[in-house]
Amino acid sequence: MIRKEIENLLRSYLSELGYDYDFVVEIPEEQFGDFSTNVALVGAKYFKKPPRDVAKYFVDKLTGHPMFREITVAGPGFINFRVSNEFYRDFLARYIQSPHSIWTFKKSGKILLEYGSANPTGPLTVGHGRQIVIGDVLGNVLRYVGYDVTKEMYVNDAGRQIKLLARSVWARYNQLHGRQEEIPEDGYRGEYVIDIAKKVQVDHGDRFVGVWNDEVEEIFRKYALEEIMKMFEVSLEKIGAKFDSTYSEKSLIEDGTVQEVLEILKNKDLIYESEGAVWLKVSKFIKENDKVLVKSDGSYTYFLTDIAYHYRKFRRGFDCAIDIFGSDHHGHIPRMVAAMMALDIPEDFVTFVLHQFVTLKRGNEIVKMSTRAGEFVTLDELIDEVGRDATRYFFAMVDVNTHLNFDLELAKAQTNDNPVYYVQYAHARISSLFEKASEKGLEFNLLDGIELLDHELEMGLIKLISSFDDVLERIVEKLSPHYLTDYLEDLASMFHRYYADVKIVDPEDPKLTNGRLNLCLGVKIAIAEGLKLLGVSAPDKM
Repeated sequence: MIRKEIENLLRSYLSELGYDYDFVVEIPEEQFGDFSTNVALVGAKYFKKPPRDVAKYFVDKLTGHPMFREITVAGPGFINFRVSNEFYRDFLARYIQSPHSIWTFKKSGKILLEYGSANPTGPLTVGHGRQIVIGDVLGNVLRYVGYDVTKEMYVNDAGRQIKLLARSVWARYNQLHGRQEEIPEDGYRGEYVIDIAKKVQVDHGDRFVGVWNDEVEEIFRKYALEEIMKMFEVSLEKIGAKFDSTYSEKSLIEDGTVQEVLEILKNKDLIYESEGAVWLKVSKFIKENDKVLVKSDGSYTYFLTDIAYHYRKFRRGFDCAIDIFGSDHHGHIPRMVAAMMALDIPEDFVTFVLHQFVTLKRGNEIVKMSTRAGEFVTLDELIDEVGRDATRYFFAMVDVNTHLNFDLELAKAQTNDNPVYYVQYAHARISSLFEKASEKGLEFNLLDGIELLDHELEMGLIKLISSFDDVLERIVEKLSPHYLTDYLEDLASMFHRYYADVKIVDPEDPKLTNGRLNLCLGVKIAIAEGLKLLGVSAPDKM
């Protein structure tokens, strides 16, 4: 907010002189000031003067402005600003009265945010969990800044993997009846497959022992799909992630969308037959080989159904679609870009976010995970061990582009080394300060005493609170929620320092105490708002 105000001031002075050029206002290293701009360096060629002379022009114009307590020129011509304490105190007063409305977000538009999409062939794992939390938090932030967001899970309920799952359940079903039937080589072997087979056994007895045909396959497919989707719902409830909608891959085939896409591509002469298969002319749009849409046996590739899904996203009236995939999907992105071009869908309609994977550590041991072999840690098991708050926080706290080492022991630790505990403790500590003040007979009054705040850490805390909107803007730009956890840890760290260095509750100075409690309230609100966006609780006691 302050940065934008500085930009507006500088642009008004440029406008007076008839200049209009781009410059930046940014937060420099602390020793240089609160904000810094390169407006003089960029402007030297327009002013036809040395940058430091241009800088002096702006310093002269801005000197005396109530927002600043100091303006200096550094290096070749950077202008550094230190914001006045009065301005920060005024911000705090406005913030604690109306925390959300103080931000000037001007975002709008309909976004379809797709994440958590998986073959429903087993329980949600730790790997799925990271993607679900990343998507859920991004959706929360995008909504907070003004976008109309739909959170959607795409259910891959068609194709080979579901057929393998159905056959795996059938094999287990036969085994339950004493008939030796091998699980397919690429089939699924987890305990959950036996549980689904038992459900079929209860409902149908031995009706399907030794019997396998298209009708039986469909029955086992439906049982498997229904039971695993129930497992998904339980896991999503446990992690606190709610989707607005789910979209079935199979429905795209049944409602004719896939065929419609094929017809469009055929009419544009962008598909051809070769070796019994139907191919898309990917090479016409990017430097990559053409890709199969329909296999020689007549079955559709995942690529084709995904094209149809994105075509449907566009037709549903969204302004933008954001897809969150695991990094193993990197090869899928260029061909999807080509497909969107082939369908005349604007290039900027789809944005792809690739996240790196998770390594789960228990002490020095790395836990191996494989869905088919059944040797995996489910998302439910992780939450049961470390709790929802730690699970969500840890999944969000590392840049999506970085591999996550999830330390189980650290996530469970109730110490300041555990980042989620450290942030939550700051929130709880502030609640205890209000209780302490009340016990000492001090009545809290909103806004009273704020004018007395003058300590360096007090100004630092207000400055951090005021950068909350910058943090959210950065998340929207980079599509990674870790900026929010970094911010909360910085705010908690400064508050803990403040708590240790300053006597906040002082019965001998009730007015200053009240002012400091107003500041603590501002910190508490910011922490609570940030934790809410993360889907993490903000406890008053710990």
